[in-house]
Amino acid sequence: MTALTIAQALSNAKQMLSTSGSDSIDLDAELLLANAIGRNRTYLYTWPEALLTETQSQQFFDDVTQRQAGTPVAHILQTREFWGLPFKVTEATLIPRPDTEILVETALEKLTAGTPETDQAWSVLDLGTGSGAIACALASSGPNCRVTAVDFSPQALAVAKENAQRLDLDIRFCSGSWFEPLAGERFELIVSNPPYIREDDPHLSQGDVRFEPLTALTSGETGLDDITQILQQAGRHLKPNGWLMFEHGYDQADAVQTLFRQYGFESIETRRDYGGQPRVTFGQWPKTAANETC
Repeated sequence: MTALTIAQALSNAKQMLSTSGSDSIDLDAELLLANAIGRNRTYLYTWPEALLTETQSQQFFDDVTQRQAGTPVAHILQTREFWGLPFKVTEATLIPRPDTEILVETALEKLTAGTPETDQAWSVLDLGTGSGAIACALASSGPNCRVTAVDFSPQALAVAKENAQRLDLDIRFCSGSWFEPLAGERFELIVSNPPYIREDDPHLSQGDVRFEPLTALTSGETGLDDITQILQQAGRHLKPNGWLMFEHGYDQADAVQTLFRQYGFESIETRRDYGGQPRVTFGQWPKTAANETC
């Protein structure tokens, strides 16, 4: 077999991926080739005439074939960057996406805007942690945080724990559904990127989401079942003046704000993601509220 240059390999891969349905063909090819040769993407264009070894070429085109069949690049490489940090990703977790970084950014704003009720560190809870991306981002950037992360999937928790260990972050992980393992505990800040897609949404059969766990994506006929369940229970687990915030669908902001008001929250606001879509809604639990929501 004639050895291919980096430029030739990229050209061939892009041609193969033209039928994959991907909207990021160039990036897909570059990430896969950079991984196969153990270099960064800049190297590909600095040394376009460098020759691939037979082993590198075999791995690269095996990976391209997987991507051509629809397998997400993150699953092929088993890694995805989020908040500037590298995260292991498997089929048991959602793939961290840039849109979710606005949730981290908003949470950090709240953490730096005030001080905890006591001299202790901020108590932060990440519900449905998945790969641990949000919890790890907050633990790495948050000022004086004690982060707890919950997920009902043992497989996802194993991935999240591994990511935290790799990043040398001290995070407490709990197994269970939403607040189930946290009886009697209260937090200054609760964040969640819960399932929020309608069960009949046609996008579930398209793109990378076809390869992600359905239980981490869908939430009833309206996509709001899990958000509603969390809001129903959140008052028992927030300290006075504590904050609750969700990532949600681009068309769900009004409905989520209504739910926040229904369950007694104040100072409700929605933030847009980096693409300009309403993506994160948050509210504050009143200082004088009853101990439990209805």
